[in-house]
Amino acid sequence: MGAISFDWQRMKNIQQIHRVLYALGLGPIVGKIILLLTTTGRKSGQPRVTPLQYEEIDGAYYLGAARGLQADWVRNLQANPKVEVWVKARRFRGSAEVVTDPFQIADFLEVRLDRHPRMVGLMMERVHHLSKRPTRAQLEELAQTEALVIVRPEEIG
Repeated sequence: MGAISFDWQRMKNIQQIHRVLYALGLGPIVGKIILLLTTTGRKSGQPRVTPLQYEEIDGAYYLGAARGLQADWVRNLQANPKVEVWVKARRFRGSAEVVTDPFQIADFLEVRLDRHPRMVGLMMERVHHLSKRPTRAQLEELAQTEALVIVRPEEIG
């Protein structure tokens, strides 16, 4: 497995487009694969909005962090796990849990590959230099450098 060569600046530009699309009321369309996660900046205390791909599993929202624990939004969550989420037309507050267990992350990656084989397979190939359908062992190795975040909506009392 070679080093990840990915244009993070281009990704930030794409993320800005997703924020604009949500602001224009296109969340129900964009929200099929992208949600907006609002964290609290660990240094600034200011709200930070990050568009992220997700999977909804049993009422929780699973978010993969390709940059692992180095991702700013993950570091923000470690300092304060309280978040706001805007997915499709729904907004809610929740609590986030950062998971680093490679087996749980590999399980998540398998779900993503099953649900979105073309898109996630292409990411596996271009970003991680794996085959479009990596083996379980390859997913577990990849998971060593990634993180998973599980957001559970708060119960409305």
